[in-house]
Amino acid sequence: MHMISVFKALQIVELAELKPKTQKLELSDSFNKILAQDITSPINMPPFRQSAMDGYAFKLSDSKSYKLVAESKAGDNNKIRLKAGQAARIFTGALVPDEADTVVIQEHVNRSNNTIIINKLPKRTANVRPIGEQVQKGEIVLKKGQQLNAAAIGFLAGIGIPEVLVHKTPRVAIIVTGNELQQAGKDLEAGKIYESNSIMLSSALKTTGITNILTLRTKDTFDATKSVISEALENSDVVLVSGGISVGDYDFVQEALKDNGVNELFYKVNQKPGKPLWFGRKNDQFVFGLPGNPASALSCFYIYVTPLLNKMNGAKDIHLKRIKAKSLTDYKNTTGKTLFLKGMLNENMVEILYGQQSSMLHSFAKSNVLVRIPNEMELLNKNDDVECISLNI
Repeated sequence: MHMISVFKALQIVELAELKPKTQKLELSDSFNKILAQDITSPINMPPFRQSAMDGYAFKLSDSKSYKLVAESKAGDNNKIRLKAGQAARIFTGALVPDEADTVVIQEHVNRSNNTIIINKLPKRTANVRPIGEQVQKGEIVLKKGQQLNAAAIGFLAGIGIPEVLVHKTPRVAIIVTGNELQQAGKDLEAGKIYESNSIMLSSALKTTGITNILTLRTKDTFDATKSVISEALENSDVVLVSGGISVGDYDFVQEALKDNGVNELFYKVNQKPGKPLWFGRKNDQFVFGLPGNPASALSCFYIYVTPLLNKMNGAKDIHLKRIKAKSLTDYKNTTGKTLFLKGMLNENMVEILYGQQSSMLHSFAKSNVLVRIPNEMELLNKNDDVECISLNI
């Protein structure tokens, strides 16, 4: 199959049909989850007329002198009755007596025993929060698709909601292929390299809120690869295969995916790094065959895997943020491919970093954007506008 464009590959990912998976979670477990339904308030908030300040509640008149007959603290529910010329000591958050229409702050009052003299009369209804001032019973207060941050969770708790229906976070399996890979912790054997993609991808997954991650390793044989892919499909919604997707004598991933019933949606994208990217699905499960080179694998993760995971999570904006910036660097594109280059963005200026090879992570570790140079652009000049993909997730 010939290479497809970045635009077409992204379109296939974006348009992938999903069956929404939802779950009810206790509010305390729902941080950063995305609502799967609108939330209506079961109560008025505040549910009673509430004092906004420490002071004195009274019915406003021309008089500045009032007799103090009661006290209302936050949490008190006793009915206080006030007659003309009477006031109640009141504290922030407390129930305002029915007959009172105003609260004067304590700094504007002189008190002598049970008499108060108001030095500065407030306006009527001052410092009284009306019933339903914040939200009213039955009102839609948070909409489907909103991500639950700390403030949203606090707000929902404040209106008495104990659990929410949210999009279920997908389970992800990472499969690492390659006989040349060795785990860190021991001296490196001749002909081996330390395996880094699994911990790298696992860390990147956590930035999208995914913690249910299964890591599997396979030897470079067809039977072993097929068996591990089968295990991954049994235990995940998305499978990320690291390496083995090319066409070398020991690259068995494509054949093993096919034997496991995974249908190819595209293979090979006109981009650098990450040309040998594979994407397919089996029923409601998705598989990405990522390049084995670490920088290629991570670039493909940010550009293609992240939007699919965000879509499965129920997000509205599924792509990483795009930013226009001016290049601090001249750069030639002689490949005819779309380039995704590691860059450092500072305000609206971006520097393309040294060390862009697909095997190199040292420049990636310093970058905060990927600089996208379209395949038709042969020369990026200093001060030209360029699109950057933000990595500040």
